Amino acid sequence: MAKPQGSFSAPPQVLTFDGLLSDFDGTIVDSTDAIVKHWHKVGAELGVDPNVILATSHGRRSIDTMALYDPSKANWDYVSYVEGRIPKDFGSDAVEIRGARYLLSSLDEAGATWGVVTSGTRALVDGWLGVLNLTHPKMLVVAEDVDAGKPNPQCYLLGRERLGLGPAASVVVLEDAPSGIRAGKAAGFTVVALTTTHSLAQLREAGADYIVEDLRSVSVRGVEGGRLQLEIRNAFQ
Repeated sequence: MAKPQGSFSAPPQVLTFDGLLSDFDGTIVDSTDAIVKHWHKVGAELGVDPNVILATSHGRRSIDTMALYDPSKANWDYVSYVEGRIPKDFGSDAVEIRGARYLLSSLDEAGATWGVVTSGTRALVDGWLGVLNLTHPKMLVVAEDVDAGKPNPQCYLLGRERLGLGPAASVVVLEDAPSGIRAGKAAGFTVVALTTTHSLAQLREAGADYIVEDLRSVSVRGVEGGRLQLEIRNAFQ
């Protein structure tokens, strides 16, 4: 596939939104090494090649992945248990995405309307936030909260509702995976994608509105009248 022509050099742009929703794994936390080790462990327990699992697991709920290989384990008790183990067993294998720590604290300090929407379980998210000592969102939508995972927009629509925003509200989504980008776009939101886990071409094909390298290019300019002013720098152009 030909490499897209362009560079991460777009001039700064300030956009205003009623709320912000962010994905978690690959967007706030880079737990790739931990997740690989986790699926190798689960694959060994299931007798399934972990590389086969890993080829389709990113951005997908574990309960949906488990349903493909062992439906008897596709239940929240088991999935919450195994995901809750990941930060405990492999906590040293994860770091925050560059710029994430500052962005989360800035959102909180500014009094922005924001939250996290993830395909992970509550046990997994709480575990990583604790291990990495990151600002904990007041609003979380986790895998257990929806019937259908990304790219279904249900999770992001629920996120908007839990933020107390109506259908006409403008919402920005931060994402790293094509399935999440498609979910955000299907919800009618603006999507800023990060090239932290997928190629530029994949993110463009999924329909991202802006593409940046990581969260160092996204910052809070302020909150006025309850609305978030978000600056995006060095987007791909």
